[in-house]
This record gives sequence, C-alpha cells and structure tokens, in this order.
Amino acid sequence: MSDVTPRGRTSDLLGLAAFLALCLAVSAAGGWVTAGSVTTWYPTLHKPAFNPPNWVFAPVWTTLYLMIAVAGWRVWRSRGSAARAALAAYAVQLTLNLLWSFIFFGAHLIGAALADIALLFAAICINAILFRRIDRVAVWLLVPYAAWVAFACLLNYALWRLN
Repeated sequence: MSDVTPRGRTSDLLGLAAFLALCLAVSAAGGWVTAGSVTTWYPTLHKPAFNPPNWVFAPVWTTLYLMIAVAGWRVWRSRGSAARAALAAYAVQLTLNLLWSFIFFGAHLIGAALADIALLFAAICINAILFRRIDRVAVWLLVPYAAWVAFACLLNYALWRLN
C-alpha cells in the first residue's frame, strides 16, 4: 500500500471536486446521447424478461459514478508509479464506459456495444487489481460498478441475441 501524499485540505477537496466533476461529466455525456434513443429506438427493441424498468438506470448510474469518483480520488491521493498506472487504467475504463452509450444508444450498434462492454468489464477488473495495491477501500467502491457492468453485459448480450 502506498502512503497518502501530504496535501493540504484544500488540495484534497479540490481533487475530490475534480473527480466528481469528471465522473458526472461522463454521466452527463452518456445521458445526453441516451436521452435521444430511450424514448424512440430503445422501446422498439425486444427485451429479455430480466430487463429492468427504465427508471432504475438513472439512480443506479448516479450512485455508481459517485462511487467511481471517490475511488479514483482515493488513489489520486497516493503517490508513486503504482498510482499513476492505476489512474491510467481508471481513465481507460471511464472512456470505455462513455463510448458504450455512444455505440449503443447513439449508433444503435448492439453487437459493437457488446464488444465495448465486455472490454469495459475487463478494464474495471484490471483497474480494481491496480487499485488494490494502493487502497482497498477504492477497490470496494468499484465492486458494485463491476457487478452492475457484468449484469449490463448480460443484458446487452440478450438484446443483441433478441434483435
């Protein structure tokens, strides 16, 4: 485990605000592209019986993005090359996360979105492994995210098969 870099309280709070802003920006961009299809294209898809109602997604993702932000912030507070590598993996999984919305809801490419979300799940797992070397709380903050993305991967697969 790395030591936390000695920073002032103001620096820590600004860092947390930056991670929150980053994750909420990813959420907002994904929401923006999703909004156009959630009432037009998405309702036309054949869905599996385990498809959650639409209202579930916003509160789940909002909670997850807050947890992802805090996890990233906790690792950012650490020093050393392990933290840099872990934060690079963090950036990769956030990018794959955002891309999924554009591929699935923006381009309506269910199969390509399935490939992206499978990569996203792998990236989250790698990110968690790298975070584990630095901050175990950060890892636990990623566990619900990994679980939800695993479920979303199964859902994406079912949508691809049915459509």
